[in-house]
Amino acid sequence: MGDGGGHVSRLADEIESIQLGMAGDLLDHAVELLAEHAVTSGELHYLASLRSESLRDVKRVAESRGARIASLDSASDSAPR
Repeated sequence: MGDGGGHVSRLADEIESIQLGMAGDLLDHAVELLAEHAVTSGELHYLASLRSESLRDVKRVAESRGARIASLDSASDSAPR
C-alpha cells in the first residue's frame, strides 16, 4: 500500500473533491427549489434522481476514506515499536 501521495491517490482525491462539491451545489439547488411552492412533479422527480446519484457518490467517498483510515490504523498497529 502506498503512502497516499501517488498519482492514483491524488487523482482519487481530486475526483472525490469534485463529487463532494457537486453534492453541495445540488443541496443548495434543492433548498432553493423546495422553497418555491410552485414546483412540478417532474422537477421533484428530477431533483430526487440527482440527489440519489449524488448520495451514492458521497457514500462511495465516505467508504473509500473509511477504508483508507482503517488501513492506516492497522498499518500503524502492526508497525514495530
